[in-house]
Amino acid sequence: MARLDAATLHGALAQLVETEVVAQRGLPPQATYTFKHALIQDAAYQSLLRSTRQQYHQQIAQVLEGQFADIRETQPELLAHHYTEAGLSDQALPYWQRAGQRAMARSGYREAVACFEQALVALRRLPERQDTLEQAIGLRFDLRNALVPLGEQAPIFDHLREAETLAQVLDDRQRLGQVAMYMAEYFRQMNALDPALEAGQRARALATTLGDVGLQVVANFHIGTVYYEQGDYCRAIDGLGWNVATLQGDLIRERFGMTGLPSVLSRVYLSWSLAELGTFADATARGEEGVRIAEAADHPFSRIWAYTGIGHLYLNKGDVHRGIPVLKQGLELCQTWDIPTLFPQVRRALGTAYALSGRVPEALPLLEQAVSQGRRGGHALYLVHLSRAYLLAGRIEEALARAQQALCLAQDHKQRGYQAYALCLLGDIAAQRDPPESVLAAAHAQQALTLAEELGMRPLQAHCHRGLGTLYMQMSQAEQARAELSMAIAMYQAMAMTFWLPKAEAALAQVDGR
Repeated sequence: MARLDAATLHGALAQLVETEVVAQRGLPPQATYTFKHALIQDAAYQSLLRSTRQQYHQQIAQVLEGQFADIRETQPELLAHHYTEAGLSDQALPYWQRAGQRAMARSGYREAVACFEQALVALRRLPERQDTLEQAIGLRFDLRNALVPLGEQAPIFDHLREAETLAQVLDDRQRLGQVAMYMAEYFRQMNALDPALEAGQRARALATTLGDVGLQVVANFHIGTVYYEQGDYCRAIDGLGWNVATLQGDLIRERFGMTGLPSVLSRVYLSWSLAELGTFADATARGEEGVRIAEAADHPFSRIWAYTGIGHLYLNKGDVHRGIPVLKQGLELCQTWDIPTLFPQVRRALGTAYALSGRVPEALPLLEQAVSQGRRGGHALYLVHLSRAYLLAGRIEEALARAQQALCLAQDHKQRGYQAYALCLLGDIAAQRDPPESVLAAAHAQQALTLAEELGMRPLQAHCHRGLGTLYMQMSQAEQARAELSMAIAMYQAMAMTFWLPKAEAALAQVDGR
């Protein structure tokens, strides 16, 4: 670059070192030099004519590209920067894209966003052709995937709308299908379940017509998560089960444009749906498969989801002490990799585990953080878990306020499963007030039971029967108490839910005077 002979160059560098303009590390010819002060570097840079600076940037990029293959591969952002400053957008574009993809691969999502945004800037300086329009759509998908772990929904929506407009210009059905499947997830996160389902079904119809397996997989995943949120667990199992059956062999590590591995995320939601129906053996098998796949791929985002997934499943069954270690792993990974969008989910699950194990003072801060951070999909369930922790802490009024808020949210967003959980909890709260509000408690518990039966939620049915049995015992209605508690015990035994079984058995023994 300097176009000086070695002796002249080393003499000039030595003078700069002596005058403390630059610092030297190592010995020539392997030495490296850096400016001691940013202001001096800036002054030196600004003293050059703009055309000269651009020429130098171009020459640096070309030397790096032609002679330093390791830098070209491991630091594409360096070449992208020099080509950008040289005003050569066409050459800069692929390096910005590669830099963003490398950042995504190591879960550096903020860095990836910055690189993809630079790529879009470079692309806007190129002529509008079919290939540049296709690249513009792809970059907006890349930005969407990088923004998802950061929880930044507003720019996600903007990028998807822009991608949809460009795909319509091209009349590109495959890319329109991708936009639709991403819109499904966006609407679900915003608790707009009907638009989410419509977008997911539109994506799946396009995928089926095109014979695009990847698009079918992602569409099925998003449809499955919407059905899960709606409490339609059987339909969720159908679509997610298709994904699990399809994603075998080499496909198990394919991302199909998703932030996490579809093979892992599909297993997580499949295991949760199975657990809500009380089929814990199948649920555990699917959840543990997800953990093995995520660990083998060593993909942080997918590992956090897998650990949270299996931990949540263990809690539903009552295996609290199995849940806590994996959930702590998930939280540690979240902190290490700084993935904001997953913090609420992990904190909610770990806080619930602590509450169930009697560690309520440790549970409350985690659950309160989860509620304050996780104000999108599933927020009603977060409120249910915080309310129950308040109830365990004896903070009845706070528990009531949160449970009522959860019920209203679940009703507004048509989340019937969460609605059933909130009703069951309201029954428990009414029963524990001083004095107990027995009639109201029984009404809430019966409403929860009716809804749980309609949705096939057998574990929640067992909890409702236990709650009603305990309530009837307090009301000295021994026959009704015995019937409800006997039903709860039979259901807990059938599903091997041993955590709550002793409580139901002790209550029945008290009714029988044993």
